[in-house]
Amino acid sequence: MIKDSGRIQVIDKIIDGTITEENYHNKFFLRVGSKADRYENIDFSHTYFDHCYFRNCVFDSCNFNGCKFINSNFLSSTFVGCNFDYATFQNTQIDKEILDSGCPGYSNLKLKFARTLRKNFQGLGDAESTNKAIKIELDAKKHHLLKRWKSNESYYRKKYGGWNRFLAFFPWFRFKMEEFIWGNGESTIKLIRSAFLFWVVMTIVDVSYSGNLNEISSYWSSFVKMPQIFLSIEKPHDYSNIYLSIIFIVRIIAFGLFMSILLKRFNKR
Repeated sequence: MIKDSGRIQVIDKIIDGTITEENYHNKFFLRVGSKADRYENIDFSHTYFDHCYFRNCVFDSCNFNGCKFINSNFLSSTFVGCNFDYATFQNTQIDKEILDSGCPGYSNLKLKFARTLRKNFQGLGDAESTNKAIKIELDAKKHHLLKRWKSNESYYRKKYGGWNRFLAFFPWFRFKMEEFIWGNGESTIKLIRSAFLFWVVMTIVDVSYSGNLNEISSYWSSFVKMPQIFLSIEKPHDYSNIYLSIIFIVRIIAFGLFMSILLKRFNKR
């Protein structure tokens, strides 16, 4: 059975003044304008905002649960104690400060909230806001993946019980490894750190092959020649083919990760 949704359209209207304790649930706002107005305890849940203009407005304790913001302008508006669970944004001008005050409490919802804003900011070409959304998205994803296998909260234990709880460990472990190696694609510094650690490991292996483990000079001489070995400029004859293959694979992966970070940086611009 298909039933009417009961969504009421509000088209080409101007709002003026302070509005409190009103119910705008399941509305469709099209080309609705408001400037420097105040909204307190308003229920906007499941409402669509399409080509709307709400500039310099204050939203205090409003419910935006399940709302969709499309091609709208909310610049310079502030949101205090508002609920944005399951809200989505598309091509909407809004200040990045909403990430400081509007994130949902649950990590899975916070992840979705940051992700939709990140895509929104990317579509607008706002690199600074995109970077902020990415950081919050990655932090929320880290906590969400951790809770999937470790938390005793009823939501996670019902959804990820038994064997699924065990399997949920591996996505979290992969995330942590990528976070350590290259900050999940967002940190050149972490990638350089990982490369340096591999350089140290190569130095120790080289000393064990052809140096003296008890002499500092052996470590230094091996340390300074590692770049040539890593780039295959020099191939020591006493190295096994398996070890040289590992170096080759790590080199290809490292350059691939580095190029990926560069491309992300240019794409954000």
